[in-house]
Amino acid sequence: MSPVARDDDLAALRQELHALLTTRAFRYGDFVLTSGRRSDYYVDGKQVTLDGRGLYLVARLVLERCRELGVDAVGGLTLGADPIAAGTAALSGDTQRPVTAFLVRKDVKAHGTSRAIEGPPLGPGMRVLLVDDTLTTGGTFLQAREQVLETGAEIAECLCVVDREEGGAAALAATGLSLRALFRRSEFSSADAAVPQTTGSR
Repeated sequence: MSPVARDDDLAALRQELHALLTTRAFRYGDFVLTSGRRSDYYVDGKQVTLDGRGLYLVARLVLERCRELGVDAVGGLTLGADPIAAGTAALSGDTQRPVTAFLVRKDVKAHGTSRAIEGPPLGPGMRVLLVDDTLTTGGTFLQAREQVLETGAEIAECLCVVDREEGGAAALAATGLSLRALFRRSEFSSADAAVPQTTGSR
């Protein structure tokens, strides 16, 4: 039996994922984000997407969206997209319609194949889902978008685990990209977090 078919209660899976994000991913303190902005909290999504159960939950929900959109491949800019893309592709392998994963490099390597995108080739006629663990300004999605569109593939949607609700969705919409967020920042409370406060650059 397919491992995807065993869990059909998406609401229960989403609730479990919310609990994991609350206790493991949210950190409160003083941070400098990748965008250069300062924030009093940080979403360390990889504390969940690199955990066995956490990745399963994310991949299960992402794969469901892949089915709804009829996409052929899932991926995005390394590093946030890497476990999500690979986990989703692996989970799809026991279904009627497997998807492939791809990783977009931040910088094209000067040796080897000099590819900007790693994984089975994308091309015209393919529909892809761009993924990332968090969304702030939309910069990572936009960088991935440039490389994917050069292949001739169509971007069906962008999907993030947590939308920080700081303008990223609008930035994507301005370029014609739609966003699906599994969760939004407003769905979490600092009072529920188990991760201690800290300070750092992220």
